Amino acid sequence: MNLQDLRYLVALSEHRHFGRAAEACNVSQPTLSNQLRKLEEELGVTLLERTNKRVVLTPVGSRILAHAQRALEETRQMEEVAQASRNPLVGPLKLGVIPTLAPYLMPLILEPLRLGYPGLTIELWEDQTRTLVDSLRNHRLDAALLATATDAPEITEIALFDEPLLAALPVHHRLLAGATVCEEALTDELLVLAEGHCLANQALAACGSRQGAHSGLHGSMQAATLETLVNLVAAGYGVTLIPALAADSLRQRGIVLRPLAGRSCRTIRLASRPGFPRPQALRALEKIIRSAVDLARFQS
Repeated sequence: MNLQDLRYLVALSEHRHFGRAAEACNVSQPTLSNQLRKLEEELGVTLLERTNKRVVLTPVGSRILAHAQRALEETRQMEEVAQASRNPLVGPLKLGVIPTLAPYLMPLILEPLRLGYPGLTIELWEDQTRTLVDSLRNHRLDAALLATATDAPEITEIALFDEPLLAALPVHHRLLAGATVCEEALTDELLVLAEGHCLANQALAACGSRQGAHSGLHGSMQAATLETLVNLVAAGYGVTLIPALAADSLRQRGIVLRPLAGRSCRTIRLASRPGFPRPQALRALEKIIRSAVDLARFQS
């Protein structure tokens, strides 16, 4: 038994097809098939139920798969520890970022990261908070940039910066007469992102509302991106709140932005596991983000 055989088993469990699994492992189909047969012979059990159309793990195969996945994960962590001892600022950093932050923050930090730490490679994963936290727990991610506290003891969080929220209004809206907008004045017209986006709950909380308690179009229209939400605002369907880093990208879409009277904001956090073996890489990322946000100078 060797680690490569375990990788073949994991790949086959993911693809359920010998050809696709072999392609993912960069080997020929006969090689993968023969090695898995040898693994079955060595273990003395049948791991796979083979038919002409599909491949299914047997019950014992499923149990052995779980051990194989843990063994490969432990091996990966061993390699990370060794890499960290050589140079923690060299190698990939798997970073998750929420969708309402990634398009606006990443352009500010990717070039400074490349110039300041040329050996550090960012592997970006964009998804909602719950999925990113689960990926952190399961070691699929090394770190994540979030806008809500996880309240998970197995996750370490560092507050990076407070990002103001801005009112996005249609042109000629009645509330544009003032230099600022009171959050509570937006409640009856408030549009928010679809369920699962933390910005939706933050916008509702800022305006003194609850999920499903406002009379806007949340129940009849589901926006999955800030761009779609802002387009609805520009068309006169309501108002919304957007994070300040998105202002430059979104102000050209036929909307007018105003600061909020209550100065509502969200806190951007860097989340990771306490035992991550390359804390120096996280500190480098933290330094670059803080510097980039200071230069951005939030404006309405």
